[in-house]
Amino acid sequence: MRSQLQQRLEERVHQCVSQKIDRGKRCPKVTRKKESLLKRSAEIIKAKATGTINELKENEDLIDVLYEVHLQYLIKQKNFIYLEEEIEQRKSQFFKGTLVEDEEIVPLKDTSIEQPLIRYEDENNRFSYQYNRLKAVQYAERWWNDYNSAYKKFDVDCTNYISQCLHAGGGPMWGQPNRSRGWWMRNNNWSYSWAVAHSLRSYLGSSNKGLRAKEVSSPEELLLGDVICYDFQGDGRFDHNTIVTGKDANNMPLVNAHTTNSRMRYWAYEDSTAYTENIKYKFFTIIDDS
Repeated sequence: MRSQLQQRLEERVHQCVSQKIDRGKRCPKVTRKKESLLKRSAEIIKAKATGTINELKENEDLIDVLYEVHLQYLIKQKNFIYLEEEIEQRKSQFFKGTLVEDEEIVPLKDTSIEQPLIRYEDENNRFSYQYNRLKAVQYAERWWNDYNSAYKKFDVDCTNYISQCLHAGGGPMWGQPNRSRGWWMRNNNWSYSWAVAHSLRSYLGSSNKGLRAKEVSSPEELLLGDVICYDFQGDGRFDHNTIVTGKDANNMPLVNAHTTNSRMRYWAYEDSTAYTENIKYKFFTIIDDS
């Protein structure tokens, strides 16, 4: 069983570093990643995949295996080399000892029900703060594939993780205990804007108090520690958030995220299972009082 899964991982690694983009290969995700890299004049020069079995479920001749894969891609773009990483959750099925199915577990979509957010127009009690971009990025790197026990962990954790990064950079919490107001987490309670993807997008686009941001028109304008919001279906509801932790050779953002835990991933998410041609983005640069 383990040898068959190991063989699958070795095939994916070989596909990653092959000079060909073969759409007949077993992993369309790798194909999409290589196509995205090609458009950026980039390539994977080395890849590594490490699997860990988390759970076995046996039912007579059938065995379901839940496992995760730590994928590492060494990417060269012009004279720039960087390491991208991600964690895939996968499920395989064996029938009488033979692998018959192996697929990625698609991450849960953020379907949290949110209340209408109170508009942020109070200028009389505006918190003064300085946003430390280095500390925000350091936090994002420390916790990209781990969970800080000082905060609640969510099944869909992307926005909670981004909020933690912003707070580590000095973004001030405010609004508690009203969950529809401000941006905060306290004593196992939190605002919608702290943990719900669409609410954080709404907050960043409207707050004049506490943590604040300015929308910009293109990803090149973003700095380290800034935020990108994703509406995968293009239906007006934003599903995901990432934080900028690096720039590639073309000055385009590389981002960290949770839910599908990843670091130094190209911002456009074209290799994601959630990607659609209707995808919409919002780009927010954090502003402070410095």
